[in-house]
Amino acid sequence: MKLLRLLSAFLASVFLLAPAALRAADVPAPKLDGFTYVKTVGAISEYTLDSNGLTMLVLPEHSAPVVTFMVTYRVGSRNEVTGTTGATHLLEHLMFKGSTNFNDKQGNSVKQFLETVGGNYNATTYLDRTNYYAQIGNEHLAGYMAIEADRMRNLWLREDDRRPEMTVVRNEFEIGENDPTQALDKEIFAAAFQAHPYHHSTIGWRSDIEKVPIEKLRAFYDTFYWPDNATVSIIGDFEPAAAAALVKKYYGTYPRAPKPIPQVYTEEPEQSGPRRVIVQRAGELGVVGLSYKSPAGTHPDLPALNVLGNILSAGKTSRFYRSLTDKNLTTSVDASAGYFHDPSLFQIYANLAPGATHDQVEKIIIAEVDRLKKDGVTAAEVATAVGKLVAAEAYKRDGAFAVAGALNEDIAAGDWTLYYSIGDATKKVTAADVQRVANKYLDINQSVTGWFIPIVAAPEPTAPAAK
Repeated sequence: MKLLRLLSAFLASVFLLAPAALRAADVPAPKLDGFTYVKTVGAISEYTLDSNGLTMLVLPEHSAPVVTFMVTYRVGSRNEVTGTTGATHLLEHLMFKGSTNFNDKQGNSVKQFLETVGGNYNATTYLDRTNYYAQIGNEHLAGYMAIEADRMRNLWLREDDRRPEMTVVRNEFEIGENDPTQALDKEIFAAAFQAHPYHHSTIGWRSDIEKVPIEKLRAFYDTFYWPDNATVSIIGDFEPAAAAALVKKYYGTYPRAPKPIPQVYTEEPEQSGPRRVIVQRAGELGVVGLSYKSPAGTHPDLPALNVLGNILSAGKTSRFYRSLTDKNLTTSVDASAGYFHDPSLFQIYANLAPGATHDQVEKIIIAEVDRLKKDGVTAAEVATAVGKLVAAEAYKRDGAFAVAGALNEDIAAGDWTLYYSIGDATKKVTAADVQRVANKYLDINQSVTGWFIPIVAAPEPTAPAAK
């Protein structure tokens, strides 16, 4: 235990608090032409581009001649409505089909450029955000930034691109439908959120994927893809003044959004009793899922909920391992709190072992939750969980690309400084905190229980033996 605490403290100091860069107290943030300085937290400085409100985060780190450039748009599936579910994700795919100044025909599209220079690039979509990124040699930062900025406002959106790309997205949808946990998770969210747009998954509903008109995708793009709805993060080997000049050059040509960016104001009504869903599909083994309403990512209770999930399910010393997996009732159990902009779910998923029943596993999960709520947890359990969480966060942030990825999720949750503050708050969690949040949030009346029941195909009839 002492070794674990020492390791956690070391990792926190190396990666979590000052990732290979100068601390704010060492060197003041430089003034950058055309930008307003906002604040510095840890090693990261925030600026706003004066001409259009674009947010810029910079973290110089000179250990290797590599830089990660990531743009995070504050738009995700929570910004979709009936008829456009999955639009954020489909639009993300179409962002690679070319823009006015950079496209395959001219030989300078994003994929042509980055494959030529050896860059690692992609994009992702989730509930609260969409991000586009590249990890490149620092000499190629200007080339990539020019392309990324061009498709912020000059994207081609053509029906001839939508039709084939729709089939790619539909294939992703079908892959998810064939995964027991994903299929069950979609039904649980749909039952848990009846008013709030977390009701539908990021991939969207099949009919919307297939039928959304290109005009609606254009309207969606023209609503959310503006500088004042985006944050660019630059992490790695660069000089802030030079990088800021590039941002001003390529992004500063755009105005703010002509209309205020629409905000999600729908709040999920309080649940009036437990809900249940059952998914019956082809498969081999069952899944039991229990989901409880939990707070937003910026809520001060989230670190204690993270510790709670770790105590329940992380490793062979966890409570669910001892009560379920070690007794051959499950192959694995995971418990974790959602980290999103709005209140979401604390979820427990148990993958059943052969011979185990859904009812049996569900009763044990509930019994373990009730025991924890009544008797609490030990200081040793908390110390072990905190050590694991701090170390895991540290390793996830090792390198410029990992730092940018972590910041992306913090931006989506609503506050990039969570990059630092969650780690500090996690180390302060006590056993009393864990018991308190368990009693506050793990309320069966605010829960959805789901079963994935596999339908095993009947064996093919055998031909009668020849006489």
